[in-house]
Amino acid sequence: MSDVQDRRRFLAFLAASPLFAGEAQAAVRRLVAREAPRRDTLDFAVQLVDASRQPTPIRRAADALDVFDFEPVAERRIPIAHWGYLAGGTDDDATIAANRDGFARWALRPRRLVDTSRVDASVTLLGQRWPTPIVINPVGYQRAFHPLGELAVARAARAKEHLQVLSTVSTTSIEDAIAARGAPLWYQLYHDAGDWARTKQIVRRVEAAGASAIVFTVDLLAGSNRETLVRSARRDPRNCLTCHEGGPPVPGMTGNVADRRGQSRIPMLNGYPPVPREPEVGLATWEWVKRLQDTTTLPVLLKGIVTKEDAELAVAQGIRGLFCSNHGGRAENSRRASVASLPEVLEGAQGKIPVILDGGVRRGTDVFTALALGATAVGIGRPYIWGLGAFGQEGVEMVLAILRKETELVMAQCGAPSIARITRAHVVAR
Repeated sequence: MSDVQDRRRFLAFLAASPLFAGEAQAAVRRLVAREAPRRDTLDFAVQLVDASRQPTPIRRAADALDVFDFEPVAERRIPIAHWGYLAGGTDDDATIAANRDGFARWALRPRRLVDTSRVDASVTLLGQRWPTPIVINPVGYQRAFHPLGELAVARAARAKEHLQVLSTVSTTSIEDAIAARGAPLWYQLYHDAGDWARTKQIVRRVEAAGASAIVFTVDLLAGSNRETLVRSARRDPRNCLTCHEGGPPVPGMTGNVADRRGQSRIPMLNGYPPVPREPEVGLATWEWVKRLQDTTTLPVLLKGIVTKEDAELAVAQGIRGLFCSNHGGRAENSRRASVASLPEVLEGAQGKIPVILDGGVRRGTDVFTALALGATAVGIGRPYIWGLGAFGQEGVEMVLAILRKETELVMAQCGAPSIARITRAHVVAR
């Protein structure tokens, strides 16, 4: 009986293989039928058919049907420690799952007999019009996923006309990223708990390079516990010392940008002339944010706001916009979806400043749901990195194209030919 089971398993493997198709696959199935004469023949046949229908990894970016098609390809091509950095969150990654589940708690209410032969998905952010509400959010260390890193993403953003936000811990300088984008970027800033003087140098550099806004991230000030990253790094056979001073990059594991180990390869944290240090005392507070606002001529936005109270304080302090975000589940393990936080953040913002929602956005229906709940725009992170890791610039472009196409399709299906026509009445709690 053992031999029969082994043959059946082997034949099932062949039948499910993309190398066997048409008549060859049919012949293998006939062999399986002869190998399985017992009463479980029918069950086994069903399992075999199911296995043969499992999707195989795409070989070209153009073959993707949705953004999820890029994930398994990227996972195969990205080193395991780097994949752990991208895929993991904090603690048991429960907040990552919550972000996706948050969208599943809403259903759409399509309206009929509305002329949607022309759909305009454009939005205006800080006076700049964009043809799509999908923002390319900051993700650090992008050359860990593809040799061109942020340059490939910037070129894709240029090709598809998306707003791009560059991370403090990017592996490309803001000067090179803006040149590749061919337009101003927003710059995402982390708090350096060690030296206010260096923060000022970074801000001056960002202004001189032509950035159009600063996005200060407030949800990693206390660091985070990235177990998935640490476990993945332990399985990686490579020697981290070849790339990271002091071993595995502490900032990537804890979110503590002030730690100098592993930062020599980060352009935005290096290359400044020596200046007298101005040591910080403690972590950033609203007073620190005010100091940042007084230091720059650029509009300052906050990323990581998830409560009504903090949104109200931001408006009162003259903040120009908010990202309702839990850092893609990588900050605190609140187990609360960003989209669940959105209504109270909007209440605190009072319609006075734009609110961008990010965390778990994977479909056009997710984009539409966020807009219907009141978000000005949405940000994406992991999906475009899946595209980058799988196929470089072409992959990023395809991810952007798919999400934009899906969004415009849902707008048409729901009778909303423009962003302004999307209202709270288009969604209902499931």
